[in-house]
Amino acid sequence: MGFPRIQKRQLRNALIFILLIQTRVFCYQYKVGDLDAWGIPTSSNPTVYAKWSKYHTFKIGDSLLFLYPPSQDSLIQVTEESYNSCNTTDPILYMNNGNSLFNITSQGGFYFTSGAEGHCQKSQKLHISVFSGNGSSSASSPSYDPSSLPASSPSYPNVFGTIPAPPSSSSSLKMPVFVSAAIGFFMCCALLSG
Repeated sequence: MGFPRIQKRQLRNALIFILLIQTRVFCYQYKVGDLDAWGIPTSSNPTVYAKWSKYHTFKIGDSLLFLYPPSQDSLIQVTEESYNSCNTTDPILYMNNGNSLFNITSQGGFYFTSGAEGHCQKSQKLHISVFSGNGSSSASSPSYDPSSLPASSPSYPNVFGTIPAPPSSSSSLKMPVFVSAAIGFFMCCALLSG
């Protein structure tokens, strides 16, 4: 004995609705440096980008927002070799509008620096890594020394004091999605067999 045809459609539509409700999209837009704009690090905070990137987990779908005065600075994406040598003559990407948004669309290492002459040598550069799988990543910046950062501190300094780091998720697959998928699978099997 099976369900009448109309009930099967209603059940299918309800199941799809439940799955859509349970699915979450976790893409974030990170402002590089948070309250500090993209610029040459100050002498009081020379590792601002290392500290900033240490407490963030980047994944595909996220984006980086670089804010800076367009008349004084720019942003370029470079190769690892150019990043390490501060060679800004052949960038992969050049942005100079003061409100530069970089969308993370693949895994791997991404290297950024200022396009303004001499800024890279003054540590205005950022490296992030995006890994596949569980969405974990690491990031670093020039003159990054892990021992200089407190291991137990869940926050990082900026010009206005300390801001807690956002929580990182250990897995992009959440339990409600798994439960909904399992229920949907069994319901579809029951509908098709009956």
